[in-house]
Amino acid sequence: MKLLHSTASPFVRKVMVLAHETGLADQLTLVPCVVSPVARDGRVVPHNPSGHIPALILDDGEALYDSVVICQYLDTLHQGRPLHPPAGMPRARTLCLQALADGIMDAAVLIRFETALRPAELRWPAWIEGQGAKIVSSLDALQAIWRSHLDGPLDMGVIAVACALGYLDFRLTPQAWRPQAPELARWYDAFARRPSMVATVLKPVA
Repeated sequence: MKLLHSTASPFVRKVMVLAHETGLADQLTLVPCVVSPVARDGRVVPHNPSGHIPALILDDGEALYDSVVICQYLDTLHQGRPLHPPAGMPRARTLCLQALADGIMDAAVLIRFETALRPAELRWPAWIEGQGAKIVSSLDALQAIWRSHLDGPLDMGVIAVACALGYLDFRLTPQAWRPQAPELARWYDAFARRPSMVATVLKPVA
């Protein structure tokens, strides 16, 4: 299987952390890609018309996207405990937590695009503030509602939260969120020492 990949994408990192946790990482051939809203990568579009990564190309040529779909598929390929509960409220809670974490990633990526790609004279401060507000309220929910879940058994929601917090450190600087969520920061610092997280540390695209 080939994974259209970027070392700077938190969504790709979600897939890779799951792959390492489930022993599937060696089955993935990583294909480096560079995507942005203004420069679509020609290696990606034939496999995901939106041009987004990650996309997973199966051995028969079929492609799966996005990260939520890819993670659910990969979770069926190993013999260990599933990282997506099979049914009912446990599954719904895991998917809900993943959606919350993905929302943090989406907002942070949009801030990154606005501040790094858009010309300075065209930047919209209210846009940046609006995306930042999404991150703030989501961090509040993680501390107030989901904190005990994060200390429970590993699941896809927990992985997604770790990848989201790692992206905040990577792109928005630790000072942008850690003072607001100190308990969450301590949890993340411990979780980030897992081998799957160490193996997938975010890096700027060369």
